[in-house]
Amino acid sequence: MKTPAILLLAILSLPTFAQTPVRLAVAGLSHGHVGWVFNRKEKKDTELVGIYEKDKALVEKFIKRYNLDPKLFYDDLDKMLAETKPVAVSAFGPINEHITVARAAAPRKIHVMVEKPLATTYKDAQEMAALAKKYNVKILTNYETSWYSSNQHVQQLYTDGKLGEIRKVMVNDGHQGPREIGVSDEFFAFLTDPVQNGAGALTDFGCYGANLMTWLMRGDKPLSVTAVTHQNKPEIYPKVDDEATIILQYPKAQCVIQASWNWTFGRKDMEVYGTKGYAVAVDRTTVRQRLAEKSPEQTLKLDPRPAPYEDPFSVLAQVVRGQLTLDQNDLYELPINVTVVQILEAAKKSADTGRQVLVE
Repeated sequence: MKTPAILLLAILSLPTFAQTPVRLAVAGLSHGHVGWVFNRKEKKDTELVGIYEKDKALVEKFIKRYNLDPKLFYDDLDKMLAETKPVAVSAFGPINEHITVARAAAPRKIHVMVEKPLATTYKDAQEMAALAKKYNVKILTNYETSWYSSNQHVQQLYTDGKLGEIRKVMVNDGHQGPREIGVSDEFFAFLTDPVQNGAGALTDFGCYGANLMTWLMRGDKPLSVTAVTHQNKPEIYPKVDDEATIILQYPKAQCVIQASWNWTFGRKDMEVYGTKGYAVAVDRTTVRQRLAEKSPEQTLKLDPRPAPYEDPFSVLAQVVRGQLTLDQNDLYELPINVTVVQILEAAKKSADTGRQVLVE
């Protein structure tokens, strides 16, 4: 039986990218989260075509751990990008090297995804935004808290007017410390380097609160930033802070970010208090909320975010294919994440000087 002409036309008009994996390269292997890219073989939306890493011992470790083809590896970033021709590259090296990846990738029309935060300096963040605009590429920043249905629920309550105007936000992030939880030596080395990571806990976990608060404020910057940092464990972290408290002051709201390598247990939670009610994102899928003074507090257990939002590589693949369009105020997008770096830079200045820093 012949295929009807209208059905044949529909089949032929299907976009080929729906069946073709996105060619993906990796820049750097020192970040402890890089294992994600090697542990998603059941997903066929990306194809790993090249890996850049200069550390030969680290390369050998990954070849053995994941049974990787040695031909995937390059010790020259430009050569890797030129020869493997990826559609996108994901950066898993020190934070201060994100700008290097963007400079190499953007002129080649290669999209970029980096691990949080976007950069270590506001100058680098602004340059990355300029590169993205000039070459019409995406530069996304991946945060674990972007995957949380709890945060999305709280934001929707605010959007729907159920919280009223936001007055106070508390964002608490961190764990017992990189050494205490047993991160790899290479990850520990850059996390505790004030140049490569930008700071210690202030950068590592302060960025989450800055990202979430800027999102809630719909991109608005704070009027001022005040921060206090400390080394509770200088014998382990002699070069960077392991404790940071950052206060963001807005015209009618305040956000307190508690970033720490001294928590009893790991945590990533957010409390939002408005003029009508409050909501607390306790963990990935749990919310406590009270939306009226005479109403009892409710505890909700939510479903996880739908695909692709719980897998950053699926998000990246759909964005570069044009299947997913992120709002400019999205947690992954550049406008928010450039502001995040501006906030972190102001926080470091405030901690160093002991003074409030005004944000322009």
